[in-house]
Amino acid sequence: MAKSKLLLLSVLMSLAGTAYSAPQTASAPTGIQAYEEQEFIADFTKFKIGDIAPSLYQTPEYTIKQYQLRNLPAPDAGTHWTYMGENYVLIGDADGKIHKAYNGDIFYHR
Repeated sequence: MAKSKLLLLSVLMSLAGTAYSAPQTASAPTGIQAYEEQEFIADFTKFKIGDIAPSLYQTPEYTIKQYQLRNLPAPDAGTHWTYMGENYVLIGDADGKIHKAYNGDIFYHR
């Protein structure tokens, strides 16, 4: 009986070791890509890339001019950065379309 318990324990330990050391199939994003969001929540609404931001966030008061201090890339021509629900969001100047979003933690990226 003791031998079977010992054998069972050794099999379980070897399986646990194999599962723990299994290689990762997909690598985690690095740099600022680690902060990129495909969807986020702001003002109790779920937004995704391609949606239209509310008009409030298209006003000059919400435009982020010092994007470098927040570790954001320069906005493309015809777009600007704004802050929506703890996320930095790149929106179109003319249509308010959401082009890109980063988690607000990018501010601390070094």
